[in-house]
Amino acid sequence: MEVCGTHTMAIARMGIRSLLGNKIRLISGPGCPVCVTSESDIARALYLAGLNNVIITTFGDMLRVPSNGVSLQDINSEGGRTEVVFSPVDALEIAKQNEDSQIVFLGVGFETTSPTIAASAILAREQNIHNFSILPMMKTVTPALKFLCEQPDIAIDGFILPGHVSAIIGEEPYIFISDDYNLPCVIAGFEPEDVADTILRLTKMAISGSANLENSYSRAVKAEGNPKAKAIVNKVFRTADAEWRGIGSLPDSGLAFKDKFSEFNASNRFTIPHFDIKPDPRCRCGEVILGKIIPPECPQFGLKCTPTKPLGPCMVSSEGACAAYFKYRMI
Repeated sequence: MEVCGTHTMAIARMGIRSLLGNKIRLISGPGCPVCVTSESDIARALYLAGLNNVIITTFGDMLRVPSNGVSLQDINSEGGRTEVVFSPVDALEIAKQNEDSQIVFLGVGFETTSPTIAASAILAREQNIHNFSILPMMKTVTPALKFLCEQPDIAIDGFILPGHVSAIIGEEPYIFISDDYNLPCVIAGFEPEDVADTILRLTKMAISGSANLENSYSRAVKAEGNPKAKAIVNKVFRTADAEWRGIGSLPDSGLAFKDKFSEFNASNRFTIPHFDIKPDPRCRCGEVILGKIIPPECPQFGLKCTPTKPLGPCMVSSEGACAAYFKYRMI
């Protein structure tokens, strides 16, 4: 399983699956942060987008993710305002330019983006920006990997571990995969040589019956990770339970504001109703991100679910498995 959505796209773009024959099967995992965001969390974001004097700031992938057939793009067409940003820090500039509005950043991402999200809260305090808040929907990767290791119906033989996330958290958080579950795992880069080397390492371990944690991306991933980035996250956030699409609630798999930064929590600043929304039954995104099916096995794939008319986030996210299969016409 390639856990990371960026790996899914890279593998699709390079045509690697077509080179492996029928001996090795690559499946996609829950490494697309937009894809694993629960339907209820999407509904909360849409609710805020519909409020007067609220400007939603977000990464572009979130614009067309539907909940009950409605997306941020639809709300914009009805008078709402959403600004696409490249970094949560960009949202602070929008807050400075729109002092009469409340600016909400949609905090979607894994450990890769969590440091910049935390940094935006620190900067907002230092610069006395009081009309900025964050809707926390961040996730951490390792609890999802533990969940996958315990699912006998998925039967994963090894993990291609994410490169960007690992550059932040380092090697140690993954050691349980080999030690506790006897599964080989390799931290991978994104170039063709990186992916090929990772698959070779995993194959050799599978043949020999060994199970180790190896690092094929040592030029970017150090054993200790990035201590400064981790310290910034730890200053602002604590671990909390989080809701995952396709999985449900996972203990300590999300990030919530610590009390001393709770003023930047959009859930505290606004009275947001409780949403308990079930995914569109036609959409099998939850099964795709768990590796239970590949996108073409969904009856709606490429027919009633396309990038222009998606049923779920896996078809619209730039890291979504369905988007990768559709774009590169994989079968």
